[in-house]
Amino acid sequence: MHPLLYIIAGIIVFNYVLERILDYLNDKNQSDTLPTELAGIYDEEKYKKSRQYHKEKTRLSFITETLSFVIILVFIFIKGFGLLSNYMEAYIHNPIWLALAYFGVLMLAGYISSLPFTLYDTFVLEQKYGFNKTTPKTFIFDTLKSFLLAVVLGCTLGYFLLWLIMDLKESFWIYAWIIASVFSLLLNMFYSSLIIPIFNKLSPLQEGELKRKIEEYAAKVNFPLANVFVIDGSKRSTKGNAFFSGIGRKKKIVLYDTLISNHTEEELVGVLAHEVGHFKKRHIITGLILSVIQMGITLYIMSWFVFNKELSIALGADSWKLHINLIAFGMLYEPIGMIIGLFMNILSRKHEYEADAWAAQTADKTAFKQALIKLSVDNLSNLQPHPAYVFFHYSHPPVLARLRAMDEG
Repeated sequence: MHPLLYIIAGIIVFNYVLERILDYLNDKNQSDTLPTELAGIYDEEKYKKSRQYHKEKTRLSFITETLSFVIILVFIFIKGFGLLSNYMEAYIHNPIWLALAYFGVLMLAGYISSLPFTLYDTFVLEQKYGFNKTTPKTFIFDTLKSFLLAVVLGCTLGYFLLWLIMDLKESFWIYAWIIASVFSLLLNMFYSSLIIPIFNKLSPLQEGELKRKIEEYAAKVNFPLANVFVIDGSKRSTKGNAFFSGIGRKKKIVLYDTLISNHTEEELVGVLAHEVGHFKKRHIITGLILSVIQMGITLYIMSWFVFNKELSIALGADSWKLHINLIAFGMLYEPIGMIIGLFMNILSRKHEYEADAWAAQTADKTAFKQALIKLSVDNLSNLQPHPAYVFFHYSHPPVLARLRAMDEG
């Protein structure tokens, strides 16, 4: 066995064990009886339902991730990546098309292996707790659309990246970074205009009392309100949400129809004020800049590894293979990606606190806090996550921390 193989396997084992420890801590942090601080937020029945929901979600996650963990380790140690490459090379000789086909086969295999669990999660678990509104027809069409979108975008961007690597060698990362940055900017600008409509219907917020109050708030805080849309999230789930998308003239605030149906007008203005806070505090621009920097770091580090023949040999090939090296790089990059992810989560939680403070200062603070509570209860959110789990996984602070921060502010 190649020494690099043990490093790769060690990273995979470390990640798996870490996730299981975090899941254990998160589960043990919950009390079987309703804690005093949750009184008035959850009632006893709702709290028990939330606890059971998260236990079942954690159990399903354990099964799926354990299966994935075992499959990937077995595949590595039987030199499956090299064997698959050898088989496909007999039919595809162009290295770029070989790489694209290779990644396609692996992604398809991953999707097929996870499909039974996805179906169970959607049509059994989410259905059991009253969240699922996805019909089999919607599920099938979502799958087909996602597949076609992945093929179009994946093949287009993947081809350019592979071509740059083959043509420019180690300096490819500079040009790949430029292309990726431009694509990220365009995706940020046009995501709600081009991608979301593939899956959901976006409609302008109708005239009425809610729109009038939103317009009054926007005028008060000097927010250039032009695009407030409603998304038909109820076609898939009862869970509510809202988000800010785009920059410049393409910016949009999107409210889920489930959010509108479950909240008062004052609460909805508070939710919108939170999204406006992200705009006013320049969080969208900051996030975009940081994502561009992150892409540059990733591509630069990739340039150190992508031509290293030992990586291909470690995963079972008999010579340098671009596609296998990219797989190996993805595995070796995991620790760096985790560190970057931790930093991004810390920053994201900070941004959420800042947007909350903006909403509390410029809208009805009580109504906004009530909106956060309703969202958490309606979505059966875990109101007592373990601090370690929050540190590693939460891009938003737990709702109780958000409520306390607004009271202290």
